[in-house]
Amino acid sequence: MKKILLTTAAAAIIALGMTSCADELNISSVDPKSSPSYDAQELLAKQYATLGLTGQVGPSGNSDISGDEGEIGFYRTTFNLQELCTDECIWAWQTDTDIPQITSMRWTSASTRCYWAYQRLSYDITLYNQFISEQEGKVDASLIAEVRFLRALHFWYYLDLFRKAPFKDKFDIAELPAEKAGADLYNWLDQELTAIEGILPAAGSFNNSQNFGRADAGAAYALHARLALNSEVYTNGAVKDYQKAIDYCNKLINSGSYALSTTSKNGYSGYEQVFMGDNDKNPQAMKEIIFPIRQDGTRTQEYSGSTYLVSSMRISGMPYSFTDNYWSCNYARKALVQKFFANPENDCPWATDQELSDSKLPTGTEAEVIAADKQLGGATTDIVAAAGDDRALFYAGVGGGTRTVTTNQITGFLNGFSIVKWQNRRSDNSTESNRQFSDTDIPLFRLAEAYLTRAEAEYRLGQTDAAINDVNVLRNRAHTTPVTKLDERDIADEWCREFYMEGRRRSDLVRFGLFTSSRYIWDFKGGVANGTGVDSKYNVYPIPDNDIAGNPNMKQNAGY
Repeated sequence: MKKILLTTAAAAIIALGMTSCADELNISSVDPKSSPSYDAQELLAKQYATLGLTGQVGPSGNSDISGDEGEIGFYRTTFNLQELCTDECIWAWQTDTDIPQITSMRWTSASTRCYWAYQRLSYDITLYNQFISEQEGKVDASLIAEVRFLRALHFWYYLDLFRKAPFKDKFDIAELPAEKAGADLYNWLDQELTAIEGILPAAGSFNNSQNFGRADAGAAYALHARLALNSEVYTNGAVKDYQKAIDYCNKLINSGSYALSTTSKNGYSGYEQVFMGDNDKNPQAMKEIIFPIRQDGTRTQEYSGSTYLVSSMRISGMPYSFTDNYWSCNYARKALVQKFFANPENDCPWATDQELSDSKLPTGTEAEVIAADKQLGGATTDIVAAAGDDRALFYAGVGGGTRTVTTNQITGFLNGFSIVKWQNRRSDNSTESNRQFSDTDIPLFRLAEAYLTRAEAEYRLGQTDAAINDVNVLRNRAHTTPVTKLDERDIADEWCREFYMEGRRRSDLVRFGLFTSSRYIWDFKGGVANGTGVDSKYNVYPIPDNDIAGNPNMKQNAGY
C-alpha cells in the first residue's frame, strides 16, 4: 500500500480504537486535534489493518476490542468457525474456552467464539462506515470503493456464518442496526459489488510490490464469484447464480493479471511457495494471490494472523520449523489425511513408537531428527512423494514425539499428523525476519479458487467436461493424477485437497449438504470418535445472546 500511513487519529475514529501499521506501511502518529491536516490515506491504512492486527501496541496491548486480544482478530475468529468444526483439523487442548463445543458441533447462542467473530465483524464494519461517511466526496472515489469492498467482505462473512447481519451502511452511533438476512443480504452484496467493480482500479493493478494487499477489481470479482457460487444456500434456493460465478471466474482467469504458481524453486513446489514467508516478494507466488492479508514478523506482530497458523501447527522438536514460538494446538483429523491416503496407517509413511524404540536413534538435535525421519519415515518430502500430490504437506516423523493416526480421545497435539502447509520458511532460503512472529501473508483470495469455483459451477450446470478440465488444471499443478470423471463428492474432496486450512471448509461442506449430514462423517464429528450426523440447525451459527439482548431488531436463528 504505497505511501499509506497509519495514524493514531483517535478523534477521527471516535474512540473505535487503532492498530499498528500493516506490512511495509510508513508509520506516522497524527492527531487531527493538534495537527491542522492529515492525509485520508493515513486512515485508509487502518481499514486494511483490521484484517491482520488487533491492537495499538503489536501483539498485545490497547486492543481494538475488550477480551483476549490474541483470540479476537478478524482472521482467527472467522478461521476458527470455518475450520475447527470440520473434517480438517482438531484443536488439541479441549479445556480452552468453547473449544469442545466447536470441535463437536454443539455450540449454543451463548458461544464465546461465535460472539468473538460476530463482534469483530461489527467493529470493523463500523470503522468502514465511518471512513466512507466522512471521506466520501473528499477523496478519490476509488479509495472509497476499496473500503466498500472491505465492508462487503465482512457482510459476506455475516451471511455465510450467521445467514444474517446487523446491517448499517451509514455511520450513525445512535441508530441500532437493522436485521438483513438471506436473499435480502445476498442481493445487497450482489448490487454493492457490482457498483464498486467499475470504480476500483482494474484487476491486477495492485498485484505488485508497491501496492500488494490493496483491493482492486480482481478482489471484488473473487468475492463476487464466491458469493454467486453459494447463492442457492444463501437464498434458500431462491437464486442459483452459477453462471454468474463462471462469468466472474472468467474475468479473473482471462485477465492476464494472475497466474498459478507452478515452478519449483529450491526444492519447494509452486503450490508450497504460495504459503511461505516470502510470498509477498516471490513473483510467482504474488501472481497467484489476488488479495492477501499482509503480515510481517517485525512490523505486524500478532497472534490472530499467520503467526497463529504457523505456531499452532508446530511443536518443539519438529524440523524445518523456522519459528521458536511453538503452541502445539492444531493438528490434522484423520479425514484430512484420507483425502490423500485412503488408508493412512498402511499407505502413508510415518514413524511409530515401536519403530523409534527399535531403531535406538537419538532424536535430540534437528540434524538427528532429520536423520531419524529419513530412516523411519514421516518427513514431509516422503509423504508428498507417497501421496503423489504436492499438496500433501504433512509431517509424521519423530520431531516432538511420534504421532498417531487413529485415536478414541483427544488428549494432545500428537493425536494426529502435523500440518506444515503454512510456513515461516522462505523460498529463497533467506533468513526470516523474526522467529516469534510470522512473515507469511495470508492469501484470502487466490487464483486457484477461480478454477475450482468455475469447475463446480460448470458441473452444477451440466458442463461436466469443462469442470473436469478446470479441476485438472489444479491437479496438474500439484503433479497428481488427472481425473477422468467427476461427481459432487469428488469436487467437495478437491476443495479440501486444494484449500485445507485456509478458513473456508465449513462453507464448502454446507454447500454440498455434508456438514451436518450423516451421509458424510469424520473423526469426532458430533462429539463421537467415529463421527455422527448432527442437527441441521448447526449449518448456521446462532446470533449471540448478548446481541439479541442489546438489539431488538435482531431475531435468533431457528433452533437456538
